[in-house]
Amino acid sequence: MKVLEEMKATPLQNAKDYVDRLIKYVEERNPNELEFQQAVKEVLHSLVPVLVKNPTYIKQAILDRIVEPERFISFRVPWVDDNGNVKVNRGYRVQFNSAIGPYKGGLRFHPSVNTSIVKFLGFEQIFKNSLTGQPIGGAKGGSDFDPKGKSDMEIMRFCQSFMTELSKHIGPDTDVPAGDIGVGAREIGYMFGQYKKLKGAYEAGILTGKGIGYGGSLGRKEATGYGLVYFVEEMLKDKDLSFSASTVVVSGSGNVSIYAMEKAMQLGAKVVACSDSSGYIYDPNGINLDTIKQLKEVENKRIYEYVKVHPDSTFKVGCAGIWSVPCDIALPCATQNELDKEAAVMLVENEVKAVGEGANMPSTQEAIDVFIENNVLFAPAKAANAGGVAVSALEMAQNSARLAWTEAEVDEKLQIIMKDIYSKSVKASSEYGVEGNIVVGANIAGFVRVADAMIEQGVI
Repeated sequence: MKVLEEMKATPLQNAKDYVDRLIKYVEERNPNELEFQQAVKEVLHSLVPVLVKNPTYIKQAILDRIVEPERFISFRVPWVDDNGNVKVNRGYRVQFNSAIGPYKGGLRFHPSVNTSIVKFLGFEQIFKNSLTGQPIGGAKGGSDFDPKGKSDMEIMRFCQSFMTELSKHIGPDTDVPAGDIGVGAREIGYMFGQYKKLKGAYEAGILTGKGIGYGGSLGRKEATGYGLVYFVEEMLKDKDLSFSASTVVVSGSGNVSIYAMEKAMQLGAKVVACSDSSGYIYDPNGINLDTIKQLKEVENKRIYEYVKVHPDSTFKVGCAGIWSVPCDIALPCATQNELDKEAAVMLVENEVKAVGEGANMPSTQEAIDVFIENNVLFAPAKAANAGGVAVSALEMAQNSARLAWTEAEVDEKLQIIMKDIYSKSVKASSEYGVEGNIVVGANIAGFVRVADAMIEQGVI
């Protein structure tokens, strides 16, 4: 897209016109990629104050360059099921931006995975990774393969086939994938084993989220959920609030949700509801986390089994209703766009005080607007859920140094990183005239570091 060559209007109007034209260009160039378009719009609109203050970013076409991936890889993944039938899925890896370090981002195995989902996640990862302060660029990947209902052998065969192709495009100093939805320690292990066989070398730093016995980091499983709560706690402190004695609702029941609940409870909160794709449970006595862990981490059962153990609780089919449960703090930790305007209005009417995003882009823009207009404290995903990738970067550091830190050491570093992300986001919001708006502050703080590096490295 052609950059403005004449600056006749006011700097503010120039910046707005530039952003509007670029968004239209992205929409035309990436038709039907609605999630990617949504992510781009949210970020670009928030960067207008930066462009006004730093017109060099317009002249250098930084935004034009940052919305286009450096590389997008799509490939066939053939595998054989337990009945001897050949199956074919599609694999992806988007290497979005390497200005501040090797590509870094998770792999998602889920039927919904497509080009738009992968690009939206990779685009968000650029700024999330930048906020951590670690030397890691933005990437994401995955497949439309569904691990649910598959045997361990089927998952192993799929992961081996997936890694056979992916291995051509990654490396400890090139691109370091991790886990995401549908990709846990089991899948990472199978992929790591295949990579090791293909390369004939033990490169521990090629994947993060590994098992503790072969180069993984203590505290990685808990990192995203713990980090979310650490971030929200900092936000609450600024308003003389706390998790202590607060009622909390958490969507989802995977790693992020479980460990967000765990840390919130450790800080004195009462978590009363959580969910999975089948529906949600409400327990007025407070969720029993041991039961949730048993169901989800050990038995791999659905959330409705909880009510059989805790008869005072109730189960409701469908996920959206969870936001009708009154709470002081809401933590959406399931998936993108799970919290819409209607849900946001319900939360506000029930006097929610703070919302912290544990999933990637779980709130629609309309929902975010409702929270901000009603002075609800809001912690955006790219800042609040950066704990996972932060500890992944710490795992990379341990692998490079051939060291293993204690869980306490990792948790201490995680707390420092999350507090620093909050501080940088607040500082940026104040510096650019949107004081208190952490959404804009986080976007700006993440963007400036990457943009400056891109300028220093030339047009590449």
